[in-house]
Formats: sequence, C-alpha cells, structure tokens
Amino acid sequence: MPALQKLESDGNLKQVWENSTQKPIVLFKHSATCPVSADAFDELESFQESAADVHCYYVVVSENRDVSNQIAEETEIKHESPQIFLILNKKVVWHTSHSQISKYSITEALNQNYG
Repeated sequence: MPALQKLESDGNLKQVWENSTQKPIVLFKHSATCPVSADAFDELESFQESAADVHCYYVVVSENRDVSNQIAEETEIKHESPQIFLILNKKVVWHTSHSQISKYSITEALNQNYG
C-alpha cells in the first residue's frame, strides 16, 4: 500500500495530475491548527489503510499556500480547509469539505466514480 504522501511543490502537484491517469487520486488540503481538519486527516488515514489501489496526497495549507492556491486555480473549486478531492484522468470527480470528510464518504465517492 502506498504511503500517504505530502505535497510540497508545484512539481509534485503536476505529478499528482499525471498519476490520476493511472489510478484514482485523493488530494487533501489540511489545516495543521484546525481540530476539524485533524479529524478529517484521521479519516483519510483510515481510508488509505483500506484502499491499496488509491494514491493519497495531502498539502498543509499554512506551509505550502502556493500549492494550495494552485489546486484551487486548477480545479476552479473555491478553497476550503479541510477539503478533499477525488481525481480521475486529471479531473475532479468529487470533492467535499469539513465534517463531510470521512472514510465512508471517500469510499462511497470512489465506488460511485471508479467502482
């Protein structure tokens, strides 16, 4: 199972978009100071433990604001934190934020869009 990978540069983000042509990608925007984001991060980790076919990436918004802004620009989806995206073939097929982020919601989105 691939590890949860931290994005720290625009180059990493470009690779994520490319990787989405091979496998589903989950991309998570994390706020290191928000308890809701901490809970959502735990849900992402729980999801990732059971989803060997999905690569999961995260960006800590306060550490990498440029990458976070690039995600909002490329997806044309207003920034929120925490926020999660399911990406297939370089397109966001599902996204949600805050307390809607759960192992269950990610799994359901994956089943509906990639199943």
